[in-house]
Amino acid sequence: MGILDDILRRTRADVWDRRARVPLSELKGRCRDAPPPRDFAGALRRVLGNDGRRAGPIRVIAEVKKASPSKGLIRPDFAPADLARSYARAGAHAISVLTDAPFFQGRLDHLVAVREAVNLPVLRKDFHVEAYQLWEARAAGADAVLLIAAALQPAEFLCLMELSRELGLAVLAEVHARQELEMVLERGAEIVGINNRDLQSFEVSLEATFGLVPGVPPEVVLVSESGISRPEEVERLAAAGVDAILVGEGLLRHADVGDALRSLVGTA
Repeated sequence: MGILDDILRRTRADVWDRRARVPLSELKGRCRDAPPPRDFAGALRRVLGNDGRRAGPIRVIAEVKKASPSKGLIRPDFAPADLARSYARAGAHAISVLTDAPFFQGRLDHLVAVREAVNLPVLRKDFHVEAYQLWEARAAGADAVLLIAAALQPAEFLCLMELSRELGLAVLAEVHARQELEMVLERGAEIVGINNRDLQSFEVSLEATFGLVPGVPPEVVLVSESGISRPEEVERLAAAGVDAILVGEGLLRHADVGDALRSLVGTA
């Protein structure tokens, strides 16, 4: 049993508790009043040149995250809306908000605050294992959700992806291995995130992305996640055909996250 197994066990228990407090019927009512979703995929997609290769600067999903199981507290002065505004001013294309409470000290309220603070698409980053969580995400104003292949059976992944589409939520399908990549592509994933962190051991290597890039069709938006902290790494990922990077911890440890983002992508 690894860290992911512990997280999923606690996630299911927490969802059960939340569902007891806020019935699904109430969430569905909130969803009817939610603003139209913003275009997450469009914000991330680089243009394709005549040679079929990605062109133009790499896109950035900047993350709002207070803590992590492996590193503990990351941002003591945690102000989600302020962080999102700094990211937006620095040129981020979308914002990821970590909403898991037990392991990351996140809350859905953080996502609500970010959605109100910026005009960028907002991703709810959490361990989605039940339909109830997707209704939560849409009711809170999320434009996209994370579905982790390693956390779901193929049938579960498909059901959650189909519901996400019905709710107008884009899906970032996260994979770490070739078998997972093949599974999400067979089920119609349009945005694939390759996590450079193994969710069982939490070890990180960018080779996870480079090894899987050839298996991603050109029409699929490709995101590299985790462990990206240096401009030369961003350049290598862009040259390999990655559309976007998801970065958080490497930015959040800086006093000025906007300056950190500009330095990372070479716009400082």
